[in-house]
Amino acid sequence: MTSRPMPKSPAPHRVVALLQPPQSTFALACASEVFGDHGPVIPVRYAFEVCTEHPGAVPTEAGYDMLVTTGLDALERADTVLVPGWRLPAGAGVPPAVVAGVRRAHARGARVVGLCSGAFVLAAAGLLDGRRSATHWARAAELSARFPRVDVDPAVLYVDHGDVATSAGSAAGVDLCLHLVRVDQGAAYAMRIARQMVMPPHREGCQLQYAELPASGPVADSLAPLLEWLDGRLDRPVSVAEMAARSQVSARTLTRRFTEQLGISPGRWLLDRRIAATRALLEETDLPVETIARRVGLSSAVNLRRRFHEALRTTPAAYRRTFRADRATG
Repeated sequence: MTSRPMPKSPAPHRVVALLQPPQSTFALACASEVFGDHGPVIPVRYAFEVCTEHPGAVPTEAGYDMLVTTGLDALERADTVLVPGWRLPAGAGVPPAVVAGVRRAHARGARVVGLCSGAFVLAAAGLLDGRRSATHWARAAELSARFPRVDVDPAVLYVDHGDVATSAGSAAGVDLCLHLVRVDQGAAYAMRIARQMVMPPHREGCQLQYAELPASGPVADSLAPLLEWLDGRLDRPVSVAEMAARSQVSARTLTRRFTEQLGISPGRWLLDRRIAATRALLEETDLPVETIARRVGLSSAVNLRRRFHEALRTTPAAYRRTFRADRATG
């Protein structure tokens, strides 16, 4: 009897992280925790390595240097090129050699992924032109200004187009990486990695729930008294006509002033303040949703849940679980 050779295991999917000084250690750790070695308990299906344009000591945002010995030639053997954050000095662009290397990798079929500000590298390479993209909410406006052909969504945790993918800031990089593992290897394998990391395999909502609570900020004198008046009566229904009467102008003039000075309509501003007040009450109190709805002028729990989900893509209950838990363990 002739012995039959054992079937070979498929070659690991090679993930190459492209680093740039000063490198974000957290974004890099997010990627390496998902795609790196998990020990004997989880089968090896990924090979993870790092490279940089100029091999050698790479300073980090944490104050220490990393020794990276591999240059951009590593991109030529990557199945996935991953950019774990990228700090661009004011007025500076992504180096031409990096742009060329990323474009070549994408052209031959590699998936290209930008975590947080790593989206700037993908945008510089033209891979996000005409496409929806994510980045950290605090840098969304900058990404739009630098690359106007990119459709920047400041709300989502991540966007995956198959050949390119981008995530919001910090922990959203883990969300995207686990999503890519689900796509590559299936949900069960992704679940095993998530469990080892003590992470949920999928988070609800969007990154707007993690953005800073909006403040009124400096406004022109013509609107300041009205906004102060509105802040003191969020628990009551207020129409645009009432706002206009309070300001002694027409509703059309008031709407024009809001648009010119704040960039939004009076109704939108008032709803945003009600959502901000809801977030604060969910974080800081144990009040029932029905009570919160009355306090912020959204009339009922049903209306509050609908408005809250439209604004943050999560439920009041899920938001409270997240942020009350964070406060308890902080």
